[in-house]
Amino acid sequence: MKGILLAAICCLFNEAVMAEPSSLVAWTPDTLNRLKKGNAEHGKELSGTCAGCHNETNANPQLDGQLPTYIYKQLVDYKNGNRKDPTTAMNGLASTLSDQDMADVAAWYGKQPPKPGKGGGDDLTGIVYKGDGKRMEPSCSSCHGFSGQGEKVDTPRLAGQNADYLEKTLLAYKNGVRANDIYSRMRLIASKLSDQEIKQLAEYYSKLD
Repeated sequence: MKGILLAAICCLFNEAVMAEPSSLVAWTPDTLNRLKKGNAEHGKELSGTCAGCHNETNANPQLDGQLPTYIYKQLVDYKNGNRKDPTTAMNGLASTLSDQDMADVAAWYGKQPPKPGKGGGDDLTGIVYKGDGKRMEPSCSSCHGFSGQGEKVDTPRLAGQNADYLEKTLLAYKNGVRANDIYSRMRLIASKLSDQEIKQLAEYYSKLD
């Protein structure tokens, strides 16, 4: 019996040791300084590859005006395999970029004016500003800002974002397909949302300026 128990403990320990973190990005002073000094002009040259997919004619994310820190993190996660998307070429494209390249691309997009929304609308879920205490669901604005502008280093801008992309992303978090969120924050939040609420939130944020 003791042998079985010991074997079980060893298995659990090995799984814990082998488990990979959701992201390998560490916000060290060196990393933040690299982003602060990102070469936007070089990023503009590199962004030519991005423009074919990241535009207003498809369901891919709008990058103009996005927080540089967030763009950088996603590119690093794609390169390291912490974020995977077999439906796009992002893992392969990111693997060709150096850390400085990624900082430069992030700097370029961060300096662009964000895509304007369509005039705003009502939050049909009631979650954006109030959350839902019964489900222990925090308000979206507590992390993403009152106007959906994004906050801190790893919380993206949502205002004016492509509605189809936002819906796809929330569903990916809900279903565990996307797992590069620190401390599983978005996976926990999205798991409590209905598919209808996800669609309504995506529509709401896509219309914000």
